[in-house]
Formats: sequence, C-alpha cells, structure tokens
Amino acid sequence: MKLEDLLAYQKGFDLAMDIFYKTKEFPKEEIYSLTNQIRRSSRSVCANISEAYRKRLYPRHFVSKLTDSDAENSETQTWLRFALACKYMKEDAYEDFMQKSKEVGKLINYMINNPGKFGCKMK
Repeated sequence: MKLEDLLAYQKGFDLAMDIFYKTKEFPKEEIYSLTNQIRRSSRSVCANISEAYRKRLYPRHFVSKLTDSDAENSETQTWLRFALACKYMKEDAYEDFMQKSKEVGKLINYMINNPGKFGCKMK
C-alpha cells in the first residue's frame, strides 16, 4: 500500500483542496489571518498523515504524527466555525465541510487505534 491509497489521506487532501477554493472567496483583508490559518491547518492534516506513514516502522511515532493530524483537523473545524460566524460561507457549505472533516477524523482515529493494519510492526 502506498500513501496515496490511504482513505484518510485522500479525503483529507480533497477537503483541503475544497477549502482552498472556497477561501478564494474570502475578503482580501483575511488573507494573512483566517484564510491563511484555515489553509495551513487543512493542509497539515495530510502532511502529518504522510509523516506518520513514513514512520510506520515505529508505532509510537506513527501514532504521535497521527494525533498531530487529528489536532490539525480539529483546528480546521474551529476556523470553519469562524468563517461561518463571519458570514464568509453559507450554512450548507459549512455543514458539508464539517461533515467531511468529521469523516477524516474518524479515519485518522481508526488508524491510531489499528496501527498494525497500516504496516506498523507491533511488539
């Protein structure tokens, strides 16, 4: 199995790209704050999954990087709430992003709870 085959990675990547395109509609004065933050956290989800996958020979490192990924996913949800509250997106777009983010979170947590299924050598 390769990194790109991981469902959490695929769905996280798709969500980050959806967020990227949506944030192009945000006001220009948000470029260095909300826009930058939500793009960075959503992209970090996949980046941390990538790092975890490369460290899968070391179960503790694998789980550690996945917990970082889960934290970034939670941060993305917080920025989505701000975007909704600031009226930069409509409720239906917000709900769609949140549903996708929650799904990514479930997939990450499955990986955390089942490292042996992802190539970790369990002792």
